Amino acid sequence: MKALSSHEVFLFEGFRLDRRSLSRRDKYGAEAPVEIGSRALDVLGVLLQRPGDLVSRNEIMATAWAGTAVEDNNLTIQIASLRRVLDRDDAQSSCIQTVPGRGYRFVPPVTRAERSDRPLRPPPRLAIVVLPFTNLSDDPGQQYFADEITEDLTTDLSRLPQMSVISRNTAFIYRHKRIDTRQIGAELGARYVLQGSVRRSENQVRVTAQLIDAATDTHLWADRFDCGAGDLFALQNEITGRIASELNIELIAAEAARLTVDPEALDYILRGRAVKLRPNSRAVHAQAVSMFERALTLDPRSVEAQSLLASEFAMRMLDGVSDSEAADLVRAEALADRALAASPRSPTAHMAKGDVLRARGRSAEAIAEYETVLAINRNDAHALDFLADCKLLRGSIEEVITLEEQAIRLSPRDSGSGYFYFRIGQAHLLQSRTDEAILWLERAQRALPELPFVHGLLASANGLKGETGRAGAELAEARRLSNYHRYSSIAQVKAFSVWEGAAPKVRASAETTYFAGLRKAGTPEE
Repeated sequence: MKALSSHEVFLFEGFRLDRRSLSRRDKYGAEAPVEIGSRALDVLGVLLQRPGDLVSRNEIMATAWAGTAVEDNNLTIQIASLRRVLDRDDAQSSCIQTVPGRGYRFVPPVTRAERSDRPLRPPPRLAIVVLPFTNLSDDPGQQYFADEITEDLTTDLSRLPQMSVISRNTAFIYRHKRIDTRQIGAELGARYVLQGSVRRSENQVRVTAQLIDAATDTHLWADRFDCGAGDLFALQNEITGRIASELNIELIAAEAARLTVDPEALDYILRGRAVKLRPNSRAVHAQAVSMFERALTLDPRSVEAQSLLASEFAMRMLDGVSDSEAADLVRAEALADRALAASPRSPTAHMAKGDVLRARGRSAEAIAEYETVLAINRNDAHALDFLADCKLLRGSIEEVITLEEQAIRLSPRDSGSGYFYFRIGQAHLLQSRTDEAILWLERAQRALPELPFVHGLLASANGLKGETGRAGAELAEARRLSNYHRYSSIAQVKAFSVWEGAAPKVRASAETTYFAGLRKAGTPEE
């Protein structure tokens, strides 16, 4: 048996051995050297070349003490030294198994790699591994369903911005093994571990999932998903979509909460996205713009920063809380175009372009942008919502409720859920279903209390119902929140680019419902 070459590297149980040294990943994912003698390293190198095999004492000594006559107990001393380091006080089992009278066997799985002289870096900020979900059903044959949930989650998470997902094949080597999240995180360079289980009975499926910080072994999030066992393919898509949406929220919050001494562009992007986990308002838009501006200053070529900032400028104009609408739209358009030119396949850039087109009143063109986002990430609830808005403005009102219900199922805890409710209410109002509209608009108001357009539509709906006191109060709030520049007159509301770009039949419906209700609430013509 030969000694280790200068380029051979062995990875196992969070350790890394090359010809020069033994190291171990610490809780932050960085490599830390392990103090151990050179002879013990030679012995370990022999064992690691044949993991799982019995290696005789004579073979080990002939390689580790080549050309030197030594007492037999020298090997016993080196094995004991290795066990103290590798087993880390684990009294239950040892990495090195003794086969009495014959030799030793190295038990854990070992990965062989080539040594790189580049310094090892900590794992990516949003690095996650999805471990194989456990089948808890009475029928072992249902394991395939648990495996498909695992594979779909791995795929869905990989589509999220900034996410780095360990491959399915690598994750599956941990099936049926005792789970040590610190060890798995260290071996794979993952900050987060997702694990879970699937239980399927005759008419019911229950999926549980939990997200763990690999460095600290802290549980960050856990949830349970219950569904009827109907169409398994649709069920599988719904479950994985919901989990991916929930995880996106939790991971952004967790990463943004990490203290950073010297923030980089990505830190400000994550902080801006964390700000957006709160319901939109004038203040939330301002904070998010500030974070994304700082990210862009640090990295002017960042497609993510350009796209997110473009979306913020467009969205605060659409929300009616911008005091510089024209300037915001010019800046948003330039940023979105730069981002798409640099990265034509970026879903965030296509989302930004769609937002700009919507704000320009070009909803027909925006549809293609949101459909591109959904082709890349089918679980983007916001893209579904914005697509529904465009469909409504183009006259496909019957599609709106279906799309928004899908968004609600995908992301029931979404900070933007108020938009989902609002557009369902808007669809009902334009079809003269005023009572249903008010129910949904009141839900939207509770979710988005600081956005004027919700109060404006509620003013209209209550005006149509003859509830003039409530209608007047809602109209006054809409005017206050928009700094009195959008709801002062019917002409001013109609001049909003969104309505100017609506299909003729939608404008006709709005005339007999939305605008008629605003008049009854007390809005003058001019």
